[in-house]
Amino acid sequence: RHVEVQVLGDTQGNAVHLFERDCSIQRRNQKVVERAPAPYLGEKLREELCGYALKIARETSYIGAGTVEFLQDADTGKFYFIEVNPRIQVEHTVTEMVTGIDIVKAQIHILDGFAIGTPESGVPAQKDIKLNGHALQCRITTE
Repeated sequence: RHVEVQVLGDTQGNAVHLFERDCSIQRRNQKVVERAPAPYLGEKLREELCGYALKIARETSYIGAGTVEFLQDADTGKFYFIEVNPRIQVEHTVTEMVTGIDIVKAQIHILDGFAIGTPESGVPAQKDIKLNGHALQCRITTE
């Protein structure tokens, strides 16, 4: 399984995660379907995964929006780090739908110097970020 966690970090050293997206359905190594949250993750595994992503963001003093990508072994449940993409990805919209956070606007406010957890940044403190519902995105491409 290919699962990724959206993170945001500010210039004051704060970082939050916006939960995960499942991107396992791919064709020729290109994501075709993205969904949030990952339907196969229970609360314990979700906390573990998001904790790993948040630790990476905090330890690297990450600033802005980024995506921490992992592979999950479906048999053992263990996560394996792939990479950090230091940008807003196409599939960010599914995360916006389930968290209510405008990631593009948040990145602009964060880079203007507003701290996460303040109304000006558009990003609440971690304890106030909640999952609400499910979202699905499908890409249509030509060959």
